[in-house]
Amino acid sequence: MSVVDNLTEHAHQHFLIYKPFGFLSQFVPETRKSKPLLGELYPFPDKTMAIGRLDHDSEGLLLLTTDGMQSHLIRSKTIEKEYYVQVDGEVSPMQLAQLQQGVEIGVNGAKYQTLPCKVELLIPEPKLPARGKKIRDPRHGPTSWLSVTISEGKNRQVRKMTAAVGLPTLRLVRVRIGAIQLKQMQPGEVIPVSAFSIDTAQNGEP
Repeated sequence: MSVVDNLTEHAHQHFLIYKPFGFLSQFVPETRKSKPLLGELYPFPDKTMAIGRLDHDSEGLLLLTTDGMQSHLIRSKTIEKEYYVQVDGEVSPMQLAQLQQGVEIGVNGAKYQTLPCKVELLIPEPKLPARGKKIRDPRHGPTSWLSVTISEGKNRQVRKMTAAVGLPTLRLVRVRIGAIQLKQMQPGEVIPVSAFSIDTAQNGEP
């Protein structure tokens, strides 16, 4: 085997995906009757891992790689993650300020104060692909959309944050990780990339 062939064989592979609603951010099922898994979206190579997770009922941008060092870097608190969040009800200035300043949530059975973060009301609401499952009947009351940008990654953090101020999350879509944006990707779409350009705009890649 030549040096070039050896490098090619061991070169790491990276992917951007739009995780659809209802999928688990993993490759190994939790139970025999588990939810759909990432491996059903694309023939990923062996040792591919998700960098962080999106809950079963959350959607949007997820990065996959065969390089564990990339996973460690991107999951650090230096990298922002932005979410578009549809909440139940109208958002008051007080609720917006509470989210921006940080709220108390539960993490592993203990109280945790979230760090100050960027939260903005989205008007008009963002144009996103249909989820595939109805959120709820509009006759049950108004909903609002927020942009929430955090650098933390506690389990179900954004959902817990909105619930803490009386705004239950109805839909959650991650639209950005660092400088990588979801853009016009569609649910289930997978895009192989040569590298993750987290801190600078990608050259022609979503």
